[in-house]
Amino acid sequence: MTESLHDAIARQRQILKGWLSSSLSILAEGCREVWPDRARLEERLAEGMEELPYCKYLYVLDARAHQITANLSRKGRLPEQFGRDRSDRPYLAEALAGAMFSLSDAYLSRNARRPSLTAVQRIEDGAGHLLGYLGADFDLRELPATQAMYRQPEKWQQMKGDPAIRAGLFHQARTDSLMDQRIDAVLDLMNELMTVHGVFHGKLHFSSSRATLWLLSDPYRYRMHGIDELSDPSLCMAYPRRPYPEEAVIPAGRIREVLNTFKALRFMDETLYLRSGSLNLFNGMVGLTFSCDGSHYMPWDEFLDKNVGFWLGTGA
Repeated sequence: MTESLHDAIARQRQILKGWLSSSLSILAEGCREVWPDRARLEERLAEGMEELPYCKYLYVLDARAHQITANLSRKGRLPEQFGRDRSDRPYLAEALAGAMFSLSDAYLSRNARRPSLTAVQRIEDGAGHLLGYLGADFDLRELPATQAMYRQPEKWQQMKGDPAIRAGLFHQARTDSLMDQRIDAVLDLMNELMTVHGVFHGKLHFSSSRATLWLLSDPYRYRMHGIDELSDPSLCMAYPRRPYPEEAVIPAGRIREVLNTFKALRFMDETLYLRSGSLNLFNGMVGLTFSCDGSHYMPWDEFLDKNVGFWLGTGA
């Protein structure tokens, strides 16, 4: 079962917590032993930088969350941070509330403006009384990869568009575009490109009479074609023939059905009509943007199960 984005992030946080909590607990014990000598605290933090290879900064705060050491970094000490009041920083909220160890939500760092995390470990004396806090900052781009890449759930998603466009919907009407006038030739060619010539993601912009194509042989760059090229069969000569990918979710024989349904939605009504439609072979998702500026993303088979009446609100 594909996990949600929230679950994927939560699982990553649990992995990081398990990795960091033990290391920071040991480092905090070392800080307790030399408390509150700044020079010795900074020596212990310098050692900690070697023990935490992915850490960006280490520092110590007193019980009021005022910084009593410099920031320790890979490049040495940053003394200008000494004396800084961090009590209002969101990443300290759990620690100030009494948590022994906490890991912040991701945030944009104040100076570099990069996604970051802060771990905070409570420092106590032998009797369990609060002395202060050990802080450790991490740049997300420097943390090790600990899990597989998040995979988008392949389910229907609807997204509302610009309210101004929706409000003016009934004051507009579809005007035939050049693609509308040559739509059968365009759909024939798009089917050929996706089944025989290595296009794995194609998007037809009906209103502006253009298409964007992504190819298996060069996936990092898209191609854009206007109506004259899209209705000229010789376009296929620019893209070498290659086998239909075995990993494709949608059968090659069903692509034309998806494209025909795009056509039906384009002409279904003079007010509510399709502005653009896309199909990706590997996740099998269809993307739709309508004249109301609303967008839908749904699996190809679910898309084919819906008739025009469904989109107009007049049938199932």
